[in-house]
Amino acid sequence: MTKRNRIIYWIATVWLALGMTATGSMQLFQVKQEGDFTAKLGYPDYFLSILGAWKLLGVLAILIPQFPLLKEWAYAGFFFVMSGAILSHVMTGNITDIFPSLLLLALTITSWYFRPVNRRLIPVT
Repeated sequence: MTKRNRIIYWIATVWLALGMTATGSMQLFQVKQEGDFTAKLGYPDYFLSILGAWKLLGVLAILIPQFPLLKEWAYAGFFFVMSGAILSHVMTGNITDIFPSLLLLALTITSWYFRPVNRRLIPVT
């Protein structure tokens, strides 16, 4: 892995971890602002706790150096949550609210793409 790729990976991963930790904490502890935001999309309050817990667990999974299969699942979960958030905003007409989710989706893809070899699944032959 080149130095450039390593730098891109860590910048994307740290920003992704910070973003998911911030939003996941607010969702887990059901901060009123986050609850209002999610209510506009038509989701129930308990949905926040589920999303928040999984986001925080996903952050742990992508930051710890082992368990490449768990990392794949975390990246997939982040991808589905962020793409689902984007689609939810679009479907409810809140187009201007997609940008935080779009940024986190881009960071998820960038972090996944540039992850080091020791953090990837090795194909079984």
